[in-house]
Amino acid sequence: MRRCACPGSFDPVTNGHLDVLERACLLFDEVVVAVLVNRSKDGLFTVSERIELLGEATAHLPNVRVSSFHGLLVDFCAREEIPVVVKGLRAVTDFDYELQMAHMNHRLSGLDTLFVATNPEHSYLSSSLIRDVAMFGGDIRELVPPVVLERLAEKLPAQD
Repeated sequence: MRRCACPGSFDPVTNGHLDVLERACLLFDEVVVAVLVNRSKDGLFTVSERIELLGEATAHLPNVRVSSFHGLLVDFCAREEIPVVVKGLRAVTDFDYELQMAHMNHRLSGLDTLFVATNPEHSYLSSSLIRDVAMFGGDIRELVPPVVLERLAEKLPAQD
């Protein structure tokens, strides 16, 4: 079975994330969405909420499983017997950082990384940008799955 991990914070999941996950599903038998637990950061959504949102947003993808991890990605992948990481790249700045991470992961454990160029339609999206725009009442309907839109409306009071 061909398996990969798609790691991230997903706070919240965006249509850019979904694009990368859908494309990974075409290449792999199982795609494990690995939500990073970063105890030093307070996210807008809890890890449990992010897992729930990802589960709902990827319900149409039968070969996706959502999980969480803390610590090193290479350790998570070793426990789960996952040999490949799939990462979406939006811009050159993403590549610089992600290539360093890919090299370190390979050095630590032999873990391979597959880079997927983000669809240009989503290349400017980031979870932090979505949170900022939503906080000030901007229209993000075309940028996130409907379940995320609903939950953001509940979490973020309208700004005057």
